[in-house]
Amino acid sequence: MSLTSAAPLLVLLNEKDDNIKSYALQSINDVIDSEWSEVSNYISNIEALSDETSFAGRKMAALIASKVYYNLGEYNLAVRFALAAEECFDINEKSQYVETIVSKSIEMYIKKQTRNNLEEETNIQIDPKLTTIFERMLEKCVSASEFKLALGIALEGYRLDIVENILKARIADDTESNSLKLLNYVLTAAASTVSSSTFRTETLKSLFKLILSMNNVDYFTASKVVVTLNELDFAIELFEALKKDGCKNISYQIAFDLVSSGSQGLLTSLAKKLSENNFDPVLLDILSGVPTCDYYNTFLHENKNIDIGLLNKTKSSLDGKFSLFHTGVSVANGFMHAGTTDNSFIKANLPWLGKAQNWAKFTATASLGVIHKGNLADGQKVMSPYLPGSRSSSRYIKGGSLYGLGLLYAGFGKDILEYLLNMIDENTGTVGDEDIDVLLHGASLGAGLAAMGSHNVYAFETLREVIFHDTATSGDAAALGIGLTMLGSGDQDCTESMNTFAHETNHANIKRSLAMSIAMINYGCQEKADEWIEKLLEDEDSTIRYGGAFTIALAYVGTGNNRAVKKLLHIAVSDSNDDVRRAAVISLGFVLCRDYTTVPRIVELLSKSHNAHVRCGTAFALGIACAGRALDEALDVLEPLTKDPVDYVRQAAMIAQALITIQQTDKSNQRVTEINKNFLNVVTSKHQEALAKFGACIAQGISNAGGRNVTIQLENNETGTLDTKSIIGLVMFSQFWYWYPLAHFLSLSFTPTAVIAVRDSDLAIPKVELNCFAKEGAFNYPKMFEEEANKEVEKVTTAVLSTTARAKARAKKTKKDKEDKEEKEEKVPSKEQETAEVPNQITKEALSEEYSKNKYSAKPYKIQNLTRVLPQQSRYVSFVKNGRFVPVRKSKNTSGIIVVSDSKPDEPIELIETIRERNDVNAPVPASFTVEDEVDFDNL
Repeated sequence: MSLTSAAPLLVLLNEKDDNIKSYALQSINDVIDSEWSEVSNYISNIEALSDETSFAGRKMAALIASKVYYNLGEYNLAVRFALAAEECFDINEKSQYVETIVSKSIEMYIKKQTRNNLEEETNIQIDPKLTTIFERMLEKCVSASEFKLALGIALEGYRLDIVENILKARIADDTESNSLKLLNYVLTAAASTVSSSTFRTETLKSLFKLILSMNNVDYFTASKVVVTLNELDFAIELFEALKKDGCKNISYQIAFDLVSSGSQGLLTSLAKKLSENNFDPVLLDILSGVPTCDYYNTFLHENKNIDIGLLNKTKSSLDGKFSLFHTGVSVANGFMHAGTTDNSFIKANLPWLGKAQNWAKFTATASLGVIHKGNLADGQKVMSPYLPGSRSSSRYIKGGSLYGLGLLYAGFGKDILEYLLNMIDENTGTVGDEDIDVLLHGASLGAGLAAMGSHNVYAFETLREVIFHDTATSGDAAALGIGLTMLGSGDQDCTESMNTFAHETNHANIKRSLAMSIAMINYGCQEKADEWIEKLLEDEDSTIRYGGAFTIALAYVGTGNNRAVKKLLHIAVSDSNDDVRRAAVISLGFVLCRDYTTVPRIVELLSKSHNAHVRCGTAFALGIACAGRALDEALDVLEPLTKDPVDYVRQAAMIAQALITIQQTDKSNQRVTEINKNFLNVVTSKHQEALAKFGACIAQGISNAGGRNVTIQLENNETGTLDTKSIIGLVMFSQFWYWYPLAHFLSLSFTPTAVIAVRDSDLAIPKVELNCFAKEGAFNYPKMFEEEANKEVEKVTTAVLSTTARAKARAKKTKKDKEDKEEKEEKVPSKEQETAEVPNQITKEALSEEYSKNKYSAKPYKIQNLTRVLPQQSRYVSFVKNGRFVPVRKSKNTSGIIVVSDSKPDEPIELIETIRERNDVNAPVPASFTVEDEVDFDNL
């Protein structure tokens, strides 16, 4: 029957006979798509019918009401009546209405589940019908083989039972490789997108059990779960399973991965437990971190490509008499030589070093710790000439050496921690004396670095004693030391005591450091830190609010959490204090570091703010989020900031450019040459402000860090987890705004870019070649700085009388007119010449674009073991097919420390000697800068 109006059917709804009403509703449902506007006038009648429990057609009435509200755009009501329609609502119907209702139903279900999981004391009752639609939709996805879609929706809906059922079914029915893909997908999703830390932990624990229950266990995926969980019991269970299966070489590879991505607390506890259970001594040695640091030190020393010419030019351009410039060069020198164990620049520039005064001397001494970073075997021996009790009489050298010791052992400080804590204990009683305060300042920072992430109770109590004396110099460092020690613990008692003392002290720097300490304690805690975040942000004291912004940064680091981003943007434009606003913008870089491509778009408007502090924060946020990424969009936003009228904005912009373009060349990014040229121009210019020069100097150090063999990456490539040391290094580096010696913390973020193949039988480094399927020269080091030779000196023009000049001008004019006519006739180029010149102008640009877009080469060239491999180069590198050495782990990216099996162990092969191995015989012991008898130690 064809109708132009639904009026006849709507009239039948007033009949008393239920059969007639049911017939009318069925007929209305057939024409509702076209006549919904007319039916909407009777919506109250239809709703009344849907509420009558005795009426047989009430479900059809509910379905019609749902369709009316759907067409009116009232989706919540449409979903409510669709649920009441029960079986009348066909989820399998292919229509826009059904798709919309199902989509909105899933959204409502997820929203309610999220509130139940994230908000304490919240227990929203969910309609069983809504749950049924959610489950039926997931069943539909599974039946259509859309497993990732089903798993993703299940995770968003906090339904671990459904996730487990899908994974168990796929492990039983599908191939092993497909099952592993799904397990890795859930692992990535749980680690990066799940908002509830409790649910994430439950999901990861379930994943770990599922992986170990497989017939062929993928131990590398299991290790990723262990790193993400950071729980000792699961790490022990993993290594016990490896021992049971006799997978010694795999256990070595996983141990190396844990050292590069796990916390110090986990590594120390794990090594202790495995030692009690008589595990392989080689495995325990790997977990100590000594082999890893030794390999990287050897790589950085053997492959160092330090631009000494540039460093000398910078030193000569910045007067060492000024503390700011001396500090800048000291920090840049530390960065350029980081981990190389090469202190030749210091030895060659003793007179310059002697210009250092007070805290500049402290910073210069601490830079030795950066240079020898990771030299765990001889670290204390290297620093001994400057430590308390040595010949040095300067309190700044003593304090700086203790800070340097912490930088040297950062993250692996169990062997040096006792010495540093004893130093604090012995001197705490005389706090207030200026000499002792400087020493305690260095010792507290050193102890925090040595105990970083260990949650050592004794270290916490020792440092707290220093804070209780309420002395500005030592209390400031002790507060930061506590934050580093208790990093990521989420300890409520510790946080409460820090907050209490922050409100009691009158020293602004101690208050700020305590607020930063609270931020570090809540690292990775997400919603568990919300209560403290609100407390800190509501405080009247701007210094406490400053810490609140960084608490958001560290609690939600890498999550991209929308609530966190909104809160930070609100603070950035509304807070009354400039420091807090700057901190909020910087914090955006940490929260969005995994989704770094969105940061330029988010902060672009902030980069044009009238407030210079907001612009400065924008530059840092881009540098942090896009560190090592060479993202053009970020460089586009930064370029105008390098010409900003405010000096500290230009400073931040140049440092951010260096962070983003670290290890880039003009072949990989055409802007690098101009950026580096700008750094040098700023350093050598006499018209630039001191702060801008300091920023350019630091930027040069970052661009050439580690002998051009390190990068900065906030995410571990192999495990997919956040690199805690890198993140903390950047957080603490950003505090150099208040205290320049903290700039050294950036060395924690440096990651060597090497391929180091070690033999599983003895962990020796064989001399072996690898294939690189890239164009040779595409990843070469950039050119060294060269001083322009035979530079012409500008001549001063001789004074000429005006009458003489006018006479000469008249004489030349007639002669010039004749010559111009002749030259025009000669210089008009032919069309052939024009077309030939154009390609010559674009040759360089075309070559550069070719290198940046297509680096692949079908014919590989050979690279040696223990050589530099850039992150963007690693996908082109592979071991020789059917070669003697085979990597234990199959990976698309060949970089880092790789355990290999030797297929011909009986055949001899040349080995590469590490720094630790050669140290007893012919390794050069780094000389101190007090070796000359005539050096005045007091003025050093």
